[in-house]
Amino acid sequence: MAYYGKCIKAVIEQLDRFNPRKDKPEQFLEAASTSLQTLSPQKQAFVLEVLSGCLEYHKLLAVVVDAFYVRDGRLCLWADYSLFRVICYLATFQLEELGLQLFCDIVRSQPADKMHKFLRFFFNPLHLCSWIKDEWSLIHESAHVKENWIDPLMRWQPDVQELINQLEQVLANQPPPSKTKAKVTEPKKFNLTVPRPRAIPVPEPVPVVAKPRPVPRSTYRLPEEQQILEMTKRCNRRQAEELLLRANLEEMRCAMPRARAEPPEQGSTKLQLQSATRIRRTPKLTFYRPNDSVPVKLNTAAILREGALYQRQAEKELQRVDKLVDGAGDFSEFFEWQKKMQAKDREERLAAEACRRLQGKLSHEEAVLARLQVLQENKQKADQKKEETAKLMQQCAEQRLREQRSVEQLVQQVTEAQKNIKLVQMKLLQGRRQTVQEVMEESRGLLQRSAEAAEDQQRQRCQLVSQLRALETLPVRKGKLVDLTQTPGYGLEGEMSVVELRERLALRGEARRREERERRDQILRSKRARSRELQDALEQVALCRSAAGRSAALRLEEKKVAAPEPPSQDERVLELQRRVEKAAERRRQAALLPVSATRAARPKPRAQLEAQHWQELEQSRERRLRALQRGGSGGARGRRLEAT
Repeated sequence: MAYYGKCIKAVIEQLDRFNPRKDKPEQFLEAASTSLQTLSPQKQAFVLEVLSGCLEYHKLLAVVVDAFYVRDGRLCLWADYSLFRVICYLATFQLEELGLQLFCDIVRSQPADKMHKFLRFFFNPLHLCSWIKDEWSLIHESAHVKENWIDPLMRWQPDVQELINQLEQVLANQPPPSKTKAKVTEPKKFNLTVPRPRAIPVPEPVPVVAKPRPVPRSTYRLPEEQQILEMTKRCNRRQAEELLLRANLEEMRCAMPRARAEPPEQGSTKLQLQSATRIRRTPKLTFYRPNDSVPVKLNTAAILREGALYQRQAEKELQRVDKLVDGAGDFSEFFEWQKKMQAKDREERLAAEACRRLQGKLSHEEAVLARLQVLQENKQKADQKKEETAKLMQQCAEQRLREQRSVEQLVQQVTEAQKNIKLVQMKLLQGRRQTVQEVMEESRGLLQRSAEAAEDQQRQRCQLVSQLRALETLPVRKGKLVDLTQTPGYGLEGEMSVVELRERLALRGEARRREERERRDQILRSKRARSRELQDALEQVALCRSAAGRSAALRLEEKKVAAPEPPSQDERVLELQRRVEKAAERRRQAALLPVSATRAARPKPRAQLEAQHWQELEQSRERRLRALQRGGSGGARGRRLEAT
C-alpha cells in the first residue's frame, strides 16, 4: 500500500502545480518527466500515464468532482480536489487494465473516510444513469459515453459496493482520535543591532521676548459705522411700515375711477368709506398713470443709458422742428399711403394663410389615396415573399441533412484517431526529454556564472560602504559668522550690505504710502463729481419719462378706435378649394371598391385622427373669418355714426 500511496502522492503534487491558464499540457508533461527521474522506471511510467490521462479528460473529471463538493463533500477540504480527480480517472478509464484487486489496494492506501464518501457518491446507480451521463453527453457523443464509460461502471458497481462496505466497517472500528495537548510556540527575540548612544544636546538659550503693547480700548467698543447702520435700519423700517399702512388703506386704487370732487373734510371717515364702496361696485374701470413723485431706484448704468436715450430723442425733435421751419413738407400723405399698404399686406397675408391651409388639406387627401395604393402593392409583395421563404425553408432542410451526415462521418474518424493517442504521446515525451536535459545543463552553467558576478558586485559594494562610513567619522565645522554691515564683494552692480538694504526698503515703503494717500484723495474727488453728474441726469430722465407716459396714453386711445378690415377673397384660395373638393370626391369613390380592397385600404386610427384634425381646423378658420367680418362691419358702422 505504501508503494501505491507514494505514486498517487506524486501525481497529486504535479496536478496541484498545473495552471490551465498559463501552462500547456505537452510542456507540463515534459517538465514533470524531468522532475520524476529519481523514481524507478515502473513508478515513473505509472505516474506519467495517470497524469496525462487526468489532463486529457480534465472536463469530464471536473463535472463529477465539482458536483461531489456541492452535494456530499461540502465538509471536505479543497486541498483534496486533485486526489478525487485521480480516483475518478482510475475508476472510469483504468479499472479494466488495473483490475479490482489493484484498484482496492490503491483506495486503501488513501484516507478511508474520504474514499468512502467519494466512492459512495460516484458509484451511485442513480447518479451514473441520470445527470453524470447527461453532462458527459454534452462534451462527447452520447452513444460513445454510454458504451465506453457508463456501461463498464455499471458492471463494476456491485464489486465496488463491497469495497465501500469494507471501508464503512473500517471507519466504524476506528477509535476516536485522542485530544493531545499541542505544543505551545515559544517566541524568540530578534537579533537586532544595538544602536549607538546619542550625544546629549547642548541646551539652547531662552530668547528674551519684548514687552507687548497693551490692547487699545477701542477694541471693546462698537465702531461708529455700525451705530450709523443701526440708526439707518430703524429709519428705513419706520418708513416701510408707513408705506405698507398707506398701501393697505388705498388698496386697488389703480382699478377705481378717479374722483374729481374736492377732498372731504376731517372727521368724515364714514362718508369716505361709503363713497369708496360705491366706486368699487361700479362695473366700469378706468386706468391712470401712477404718481410721478414715487422714487424709482436705478443704478448708474441705467441712469446714464436712459439719459443718453432721451438726449438723442430731444436732438431728433429739434432737428425736425428746424426742418419744418425751413419749409419741409408734412408726412400725413405718407402715413395714409402707409396705412393702405399695411391693409393690403394684411389681406395678402390672410390669403396666403388660406392657401397654405387648403394646400395642406389637398396634400392630406392625396396622401390617403397614395396610402391605399401602397397597401395593395405591399399585399402583393407579401404573397411573393411567402412563396420565396417556403422555397428557402425546403433548401435549408436539405442542407441540414447533408451537414448531419458529414458530422457523423467526422465523429467516426475522431474516435478512430483517439485510439492511437497514447502511443504518440509516449514517443513525443521521449523525444522532448532529451532536449529538456540539454536546456537544464545550459541553465546550470548560466546560474553559476551569474552567482560569481553577484559575489564580485557585493564585494565592491562592501568596500564603498566602508569608505562612506570612514568619511562620516571626520569632524565638520557647522557654524558661520555673518556681518550685516559688510558687502559680499561679488563685484555686482548696485551691491550693498543688509543694513543698507533695510534702510532703502523703509524709504521705499514710506514713498508708496504717500502715493496711496494722494491717489485715495483723487478718487474721492472724482466720485463726488460723478455723483453730481448722475443727479442731474436722473432729474432729466424723470422729466422725459413723464412726457413719454402722456404720449403713450394718447397713442393707446388712437389704437382702440382703429379696427381691422375684413380680408378679401383671392382667386388662388377659390382654386384650391375646388381641388380639395375634387380630391374628397375621388376618395369617396375609392371607398366603394370590393370588400377585399376596402379591408386592405382601411385607414389606420392615425389617419382618422388626422382627418378629424383637418376638419376641426377648417371650422375654426371659418369661425375666425366670420368674426373678423362682423367686427369690421361693426367698426365701419360705428365710424359712420360718429361722422354723422
